[in-house]
Amino acid sequence: MDYDVIVLGVGGMGSATCDHLAGRGVRVLGLEQFDIGHDRGSSHGDTRIIRKAYFEHPDYVPLLHKAYRGWDDLAQDAGEALFDRCGLLLVGQPHRALISGARRAAEEHELVLQEVPISEVERRFPGLVLSPGMTVLWEGDAGYLCVEACVRAAASRAARRGAAIRAAERVLRWTATAEGVEVTCAGATYRAERLVICGGPWAGELLAGLRLPLSVRRKVQLWFPTRGGLYAREHGFPVFAMQSEEGFFYGFPSLDGATIKVAEHTGGDVVARPEVAERALQPGDVARVAAFIVEHLPGIEHRPTRHAVCFYTMTPDEHFIIDRHPVHAQVCFAAGFSGHGFKFAPIVGSILADLALTGTTAEPSGFLRLSRFQGF
Repeated sequence: MDYDVIVLGVGGMGSATCDHLAGRGVRVLGLEQFDIGHDRGSSHGDTRIIRKAYFEHPDYVPLLHKAYRGWDDLAQDAGEALFDRCGLLLVGQPHRALISGARRAAEEHELVLQEVPISEVERRFPGLVLSPGMTVLWEGDAGYLCVEACVRAAASRAARRGAAIRAAERVLRWTATAEGVEVTCAGATYRAERLVICGGPWAGELLAGLRLPLSVRRKVQLWFPTRGGLYAREHGFPVFAMQSEEGFFYGFPSLDGATIKVAEHTGGDVVARPEVAERALQPGDVARVAAFIVEHLPGIEHRPTRHAVCFYTMTPDEHFIIDRHPVHAQVCFAAGFSGHGFKFAPIVGSILADLALTGTTAEPSGFLRLSRFQGF
């Protein structure tokens, strides 16, 4: 065999998987159809939120504890600031999932989550205007990850540990064999005992035989000009997420002193294939975010100067799928991260390495198995 394990896709999850496998002394090949840290999939756009009071489900919290340690370890090894604990404001009506779910996770796992009066928030952050009746929670240990830098750091460490990382290598097909797997690319065919598929928005295509319950949404990240230093990271402005009847919006502190990234988590048009999705800014991409800015962020111009298109690969329940292939035991995969998965990359990489090498994992990820969907 050419390798012990081949990993398809070297984005957020694939780079972490290559890193963990190589760290365990495994002969691993990572195949990426674009460059490492590219802007064509789901892991780009400068920043991603990282948090522990997980409103989506408290079962994610034990995984997050390990993900935090993984990011800190990677940053120390890379000698690079990958994770900024600038704090996170969660804003919403108390009955909505953002607030009630965060409180539930915090209570169940004894996390520090502080309720802050609106008046105090607006005094501390005068660039924010909040609606009456909103509840505000502060998570001081939260912040943001530098997304492209994280992917490159994980891939670089994997290579230093002995992994072969090959960019601009598009996979045409993979086949399970009696001996293992065979992966065919445009210029070469590779063989290994095991295969890990981290296809991001291409996961449905790479796992077409399973007919996974996935849909891909086109999502737009927007950068708007700021006035003064109201939103500057050096002045202490945090990450924020706000859920209301109008939608779920989020943003980051200004990192360049001139613009601030704001986007909508809800919505997004379903696309058939990510490679043919519209990359140019469309008229409908800005209106809802601009309306949010006018109401809540008065120090920002509501016409963006920059944008980036990425993709959410959605499952019906918006939870991830991490599992072995139900037909081919030598294949495992991770898919359907539904717009909130990147922060988990270090622990997902560890789980996938476990599954590839032993067929099982001791990590508490059973709630993410494919079998929860009827028919699998």
